[in-house]
Amino acid sequence: MRTRNTKAIIAYLIGVACLVSSALASAESVRYTADILPILKRSCQGCHNPADPAAGLAVTTHAELSKGGASGPAFVAGNPDESLLIRLISGDKPAMPKFAKPLTPEEVDLFRAWITEGAQDDAPSTQNDPINAVQPPVYTVPPVISALAYSPDGKTLAVSGFREVLLHQSDGSGLIARLVGEAHRIESITFSTDGAVVCAVGGTPAQFGEAQLWNAQTHGLIRAIRSTYDNLYGVSLSADGKYLAFGCGDKTARVVSTEDGSEVLKFDNHSDWVFGTQFSQDGSHVVTGSRDGALKLVNVSSGQFIDDINASNKGFGGINAIARHPKTDQVLSAGIDRVPRLYRIFRETTRDIGNTDFNLVREFEPQSGSVNAVCFNADGSRVAIGAANGETRIYNVSDGSLVASMQGDDVCVFALAFHPDGTRLAVGGFDGKTRLFDANTGQLILAFVSVPIGIQ
Repeated sequence: MRTRNTKAIIAYLIGVACLVSSALASAESVRYTADILPILKRSCQGCHNPADPAAGLAVTTHAELSKGGASGPAFVAGNPDESLLIRLISGDKPAMPKFAKPLTPEEVDLFRAWITEGAQDDAPSTQNDPINAVQPPVYTVPPVISALAYSPDGKTLAVSGFREVLLHQSDGSGLIARLVGEAHRIESITFSTDGAVVCAVGGTPAQFGEAQLWNAQTHGLIRAIRSTYDNLYGVSLSADGKYLAFGCGDKTARVVSTEDGSEVLKFDNHSDWVFGTQFSQDGSHVVTGSRDGALKLVNVSSGQFIDDINASNKGFGGINAIARHPKTDQVLSAGIDRVPRLYRIFRETTRDIGNTDFNLVREFEPQSGSVNAVCFNADGSRVAIGAANGETRIYNVSDGSLVASMQGDDVCVFALAFHPDGTRLAVGGFDGKTRLFDANTGQLILAFVSVPIGIQ
């Protein structure tokens, strides 16, 4: 009797606990930003993003998801049973995600509950963005410097910040302007050949990639171009300024028109993130360098893959940075294996079955750490190489001899830029300081924090 009563009491208590749990669960609304968006980012954005929306459907924002695609609206607020989204992600063999693991029953239930509750958007409105041109970022510590570039006339040094590009006097004597955008990270900066336009690429990780074109004189935004759902890297401009190329975190490289932002080329022959792009001298081809270790050559107008420039099967490791020789069609690549390599862009020797590195012009000595940044001086006679341990070295291109070595940031170098006159080298890295070195001796000229601390 006691045993039976005890079992009954336990069963009763379990039932009460389940009812309480169910009541609490139903009382807590499903949130778009906290519950739905993370699933979309992980399982759906790879195919359904603004740059290349499968079936016309993009899911990077609530507005895009609400709009739907070629098959109509993705959901009917308040009615999950009539929502296309639910039909696609549920069932014994769900149709979506197409190239990923099916969502768990719990995740499907989250979508169903969210739609039942009205499919509300609780994402912060960009109209209330506290950071803008009038109210630029306020810093308590300097951010990592991931990009540097000198203007062609040598008067301006562009430095990456949080959501902005900061334009400094080239000698570090003062801040000229702050170009504030929406992308949280600025990964790469370049100027047009005439110095009229500042180009920056980056993005907000797992949300969008963005290329920004700024007027270098008026400091106004000319155009912002959204592409893919993650960061952009390794920006380059064709010599005539008509095309902008960049690598992407979605394993593609893209070329867009600077005139209207339209996509001219999407190259998806890499198996990992693409960290660098460089146009050939005449702009007809673009070179891409990836974390998969490959340097590839693509025809811009046709989109045709032309050649593997390097013998990536040699196990050289991932490529973190590339730079093109300013006077010839040669490209320098470097990365994980610490050995910078100079290659001809266009093959002059027939490929053999051994995949010999026929395009290789020169290997430089191994660096003291993995390489994150490389750049040529204006005439192509010297190259600078920045390593993960904070050391930067300058070499003669003609024979690979060492010119100077300099130690600045103790943690990591991420960005390099030669002054157009070749006398100075700007170095940026983890500690947020921009350092200007004598390019002949390696002596430090000036170190300064590129962002204003504690003030707007």
